[in-house]
Amino acid sequence: MAYKVNFKEIETIGLEKSPAASSLAGLRANEARYFWNKYHFEYVVYPALDRQKEVAWLKELMKAERQLEFASPILEVAIYEDQNLYWPEFIYQNGMIINVLYEKKGEKPKRAVGIKLAEGIEVPVELQGKFKFAHQRSKLAGSIRGSFFKIKQSWL
Repeated sequence: MAYKVNFKEIETIGLEKSPAASSLAGLRANEARYFWNKYHFEYVVYPALDRQKEVAWLKELMKAERQLEFASPILEVAIYEDQNLYWPEFIYQNGMIINVLYEKKGEKPKRAVGIKLAEGIEVPVELQGKFKFAHQRSKLAGSIRGSFFKIKQSWL
């Protein structure tokens, strides 16, 4: 069932299976606020089971680009798409959000994978030693750690 994320109050709806439900809900609300402020997009999340095509796409991309496979399951998927931009976000049970910023056209399109960790979450084993994480403060999410890498191949 789809759920429109409230970015004014932190709600754990759909994240109950996560041991970090509260901090992950804060990170999810922070993402919802970003998309609302930048694109006037209502951030709607769908259960990962309802978005298997997108989940398979991410898994293939992560494996091909960085040989990454995560043990933690994906709980929810949110997708922003317009004429030039495809921007899915994948919310993991362990407290991580991975997003793929993918410009569809342009001379030098921006294409990157962003990794964000909710407050209090350990860096997943699969990422340890492979990425440096910057810190960011958020009213909704507390302390967010994030990293990214550029995508080299074409995926759409």
